[in-house]
Amino acid sequence: MARCLSFLFVLLHVLNLGMVILVMAAPTCGPIKADDRDRIQLALNLEFLEAEFFLNSALGRGLDLIEPRFAQGGPPPIGARKANLDPLTNHIIEEFGYQEVGHLRAILTTIGGFPRPLLNLSRENFAMIFDEAVGYKLHPPFDPYADSINYLLASYAIPYVGLVGYVGTIPYLVNYTSRRLVAGLLGVESGQDAVIRTLLYERAHLIVAPYNMTVADFTGKISNLRNELAMCGIKDEGIIVPIELGAENRTESNILSADANSLSYARTPQEILRIVYGTGNESKPGGFFPEGGNGRIARSFLHKAS
Repeated sequence: MARCLSFLFVLLHVLNLGMVILVMAAPTCGPIKADDRDRIQLALNLEFLEAEFFLNSALGRGLDLIEPRFAQGGPPPIGARKANLDPLTNHIIEEFGYQEVGHLRAILTTIGGFPRPLLNLSRENFAMIFDEAVGYKLHPPFDPYADSINYLLASYAIPYVGLVGYVGTIPYLVNYTSRRLVAGLLGVESGQDAVIRTLLYERAHLIVAPYNMTVADFTGKISNLRNELAMCGIKDEGIIVPIELGAENRTESNILSADANSLSYARTPQEILRIVYGTGNESKPGGFFPEGGNGRIARSFLHKAS
């Protein structure tokens, strides 16, 4: 009884802060049937997304100039461009970009891959995502490439999705080589997410001009949006949370998003697709993947809609 009352207290407290919570899990939150290759190839879509976003933002060029073989003839990303980053942030993002090239190589050489899917990294797409997160149209439209703060907030929206996807994938992998590969990928994705969240936490109370919202406000709203889109409960939290949701209920800082036991959250393939499509529907492409992801799992969901 005490635990139930405690949960209700936390729930009401969070709702009072304007966070959106889905109490009932969607009926399609459970595992799917797939082999190791298909599961890892779903993640390959996100690795393409991260590689192009980081490389283009730091260097002004992407896979087609860095490692054109990896794209396998897939279309170039829409709207990718050099970001206006300070030297430290630029150096960090450049390293992340090269790391993603390594991830692509690891997946392609271990299990094989597919052509790069069409990616939408345009300012307009990010503006739509941020409008959806805050619940109204921002003026001027959010531009991820404008400065380091905007870029870090935009980056906040990407690596964490891959992280929880890998956590959700590992328990279902059968082959040792597959488990070793994904464990290695997860380690670096977790590190990237931690760096981004730390850089944002340092600026948590900074007002993001001209929107009259703090960095922490934006992270909370982005996390809420991802929970809404995935439709499978709370598996995403901003960099500041009510103390009742912090580590051991003793801190409001949330540099690493985790559950009550400080374990990483896990997401299923359908949850990941709902988020990156921005539609809340694994069968309806959009967002970062206007034509949908590639690989058997992503394409099978698209076929169900046709």
